[in-house]
Amino acid sequence: MSHSFLEIEGLAKRYPGANDGEGLTVFENASFKIEKGEFVCVIGHSGCGKSTILNVLAGLDEASDGLVIMNGKEVAGPSLDRGVIFQNYSLLPWLSAVKNVAFGVKARWPEWNKDQVHEHSMKYLELVGLKDTAQRKPSELSGGMRQRVSIARAFATQPQLLLMDEPFGALDALTRGVIQEELIKIWSESKQTVFMITHDVDEAILLSDRVLLMTNGPYARIAESVKISIDRPRNRNSIIHDPGYYKIRNHLVDFLVSRSKELAGSADEAIIETISVDPANESEKSSQTDEPLAQTGS
Repeated sequence: MSHSFLEIEGLAKRYPGANDGEGLTVFENASFKIEKGEFVCVIGHSGCGKSTILNVLAGLDEASDGLVIMNGKEVAGPSLDRGVIFQNYSLLPWLSAVKNVAFGVKARWPEWNKDQVHEHSMKYLELVGLKDTAQRKPSELSGGMRQRVSIARAFATQPQLLLMDEPFGALDALTRGVIQEELIKIWSESKQTVFMITHDVDEAILLSDRVLLMTNGPYARIAESVKISIDRPRNRNSIIHDPGYYKIRNHLVDFLVSRSKELAGSADEAIIETISVDPANESEKSSQTDEPLAQTGS
C-alpha cells in the first residue's frame, strides 16, 4: 500500500473545562494527505484551529487525538526537517540578513565550513531579491524585506516540509504581491512541500495546488478539499483572466460567507468533499466520502 508524504489522521484539539466545567473542542476529525512537493493552503475563520494544526505539524504543540505521519514516521517534537515561517518574521535583531539565514544553515549542516555556509545563504537571499542588502540588520530593513529574509532562511535549510502561518498578513497589498511572486519563484525551484495558512482567497488560488476549507469552531473540521486547476506558472496579472479563476474564487468565498457556518458543529464522521471546478461546462465535479481524506486520493 502506497503512502503519501504527509498523512494527518483524526487530529483533534480539546481544552478541559475549569473546575470540572464543560471543556472546549476547537477542532476534531482533521484528516488529510499532502503529497511530496505539493503546495496546500488552509482557509477558515478565526478560532477554527488552523494555527493549532500548523503548530502540531511543526511539533510545537500536541494534539488531543490523532496522528501526524511524515515519510512514514510519526511527528513528535520540533525538527529541522520541518521549517516554519511566522507572520512576525522571528529574526535575530543583532545579526545581519545574511547571518540570520546562515544561523539556520549552520544548524542544518554543522559540518560545513564558513565559506560554504555564506555561499549557500547568499544564494537564497539572492532568490528573494536581497543580495544588495545582505549586511543590513533587521532594524534597517522594511517589513517586506524582513519577511523575505525569513523566507530565505526557511528555504535555505531545505526542510522536507515548510509550514507558513499567514506569512504576509502584516504587509501592505503592494508588498504582499511582490513577495508572493518571490515565493512562487523560490518554490518553483525547490519544489518543497508547503502547508500554508491564509485568510486571503486570492492568495490561496495564486499559490496553491489545493485549498482545504475548515468549518467554524468549536468542533471545527475540514469539510472540503478544493483542487486549483489553473495551470502553472501563475502570476497575479494573468491569473485573473483564466476562465476558471472567478468560479473557483466564488466557490471559496461562498464557503467562507455561508457554508462554513452551516456546516459547523460536531460531526459523527469526518466527511470531506473533494471539489474540482470545471470552467468548461460550468459545473462542479465533487465526490463525497464518509472516509477521512487520508483515505482518498489527492
